[in-house]
Amino acid sequence: MEHSFVSALLLMFLMADPLGNIPIFISSLKSVPENRRSMVVIRECFIAAVILCIFAFGGKAFLDSLGLSQAALSIGGGLIVLLMAIRMVFPSKEGVFGEAPGGEPFIVPLAVPAIAGPSTLATILLLVGSDPTRITEWLLIVVLTCAISAAILVFAERVQKLVGERTTAAFERLMGLILATMAVQMFLTGITQFIQTTLKGAI
Repeated sequence: MEHSFVSALLLMFLMADPLGNIPIFISSLKSVPENRRSMVVIRECFIAAVILCIFAFGGKAFLDSLGLSQAALSIGGGLIVLLMAIRMVFPSKEGVFGEAPGGEPFIVPLAVPAIAGPSTLATILLLVGSDPTRITEWLLIVVLTCAISAAILVFAERVQKLVGERTTAAFERLMGLILATMAVQMFLTGITQFIQTTLKGAI
């Protein structure tokens, strides 16, 4: 599946799911003084961006070292996206990523796995694997995704109060439905690539 810049940005944004992460951030930052909350959010988003950029640079080498094919990555990524979508459409009490530990969060659970989780890591590996020559675009997408996420999550409490918990939950379910559709497309792309590779090997 060939991604345009806009479609790749949309996919990465949906996988990072900053709106869906609003309840997680609010819960995790309850014990943090109000004057530090914005700095903690920005710090965690920056850490997530660094982690994703490292995966972007080392994505191809990582795949080669594990002997993973593009088809396997596409199907595996589709599976992760589908699991994420299911938990977004049918949320549990613990949320998509489970319960957050107490105290001021550092890396876990906000940077990882809330933003730089299995879904976003798999997505950046998928994008880099699909076209390594567009590494600059993929890095820009990572930076934009984390910057947008930071902008949204800094105002997490205000956003939730403004739109209400029901609207936030409804929007998260809508994004889950979109992700489910993308997951199906990733499955189909992976299966197609596997069949094409198998046929070439047979010939």
